[in-house]
Amino acid sequence: MTGSVTLFDRHRPRLYAIAYRMLGSVAEAEDVVQDAWLRWHGADRSALENHEAWLVTVTTRLSIDRLRAAKAERENYVGVWLPEPMLMAAPSTPEQIHELADDVSVAFLFMLERLSPDARAAFLMREVFDADYEDIAQTLDKTQAAVRQLVRRAKQQLRQGSPREAVPRATLQRLLQAFADAMQRSDFHGLHALLSDDAELIGDGGAKVSAFASLVGGKRLAQLFYAGKRRYRDALRTEVVQVNGQWTLLRFIDGNLESVQSYETDGTRLTRVLVQRNPDKLARIAAALAQR
Repeated sequence: MTGSVTLFDRHRPRLYAIAYRMLGSVAEAEDVVQDAWLRWHGADRSALENHEAWLVTVTTRLSIDRLRAAKAERENYVGVWLPEPMLMAAPSTPEQIHELADDVSVAFLFMLERLSPDARAAFLMREVFDADYEDIAQTLDKTQAAVRQLVRRAKQQLRQGSPREAVPRATLQRLLQAFADAMQRSDFHGLHALLSDDAELIGDGGAKVSAFASLVGGKRLAQLFYAGKRRYRDALRTEVVQVNGQWTLLRFIDGNLESVQSYETDGTRLTRVLVQRNPDKLARIAAALAQR
């Protein structure tokens, strides 16, 4: 038993990485990994030729099944459904750098929502985890031709909503810190100058708190953030940290985490912000912050 636990724990980060990217939910990803462990515990491991391949296949299939059920629930979700963010420490190993790469950003996970479960799995296995088409076909129980078509169509769908251009992380960090500073100063003009004219805000309140499903226009967004600071004054505090591998703005009201704001930029100004306000999706980050 000790050996099987050690072996599973060795692959646990990869399994969790698959499940989280598939589901965009920390709780659901943890459930999938736990289900994979139960299947691993009950399997005849001596008959398995490749333990890692078996675990990856099981985790991927469990994720697909859970995502199918989740998609039905998300269709009835009040407002816009945004992924559950994860607070992350700076990566220290090559494996961690890969696990915390751009492909786990909130914006990327949000884009993946437009894909079917099978297409999402095929795309992630090929483009993120660098699996060959033969392995993907075996995992999804499809032909290689079908898998290639899934990946090709997924790329086309995602290209429509992809950022305008790749921007260095340091650039986003600089712009976001300037934006946070302008917010703290109640500097409307500073906020407006850092937002593109067609900047968009998308919010997730989960019917628990109020949130804009969509708000477009740099001036309107600047007015919104300016009004928030004027309303809460010194009770409002911001912090720029890494969430899902990207620099992100946390906003606190009276010391309580009010929102996790994930920004995108064209390299000059901020172009889009995904605002997570659903308390259920903030709970883990809030708990982690309380332990610092």
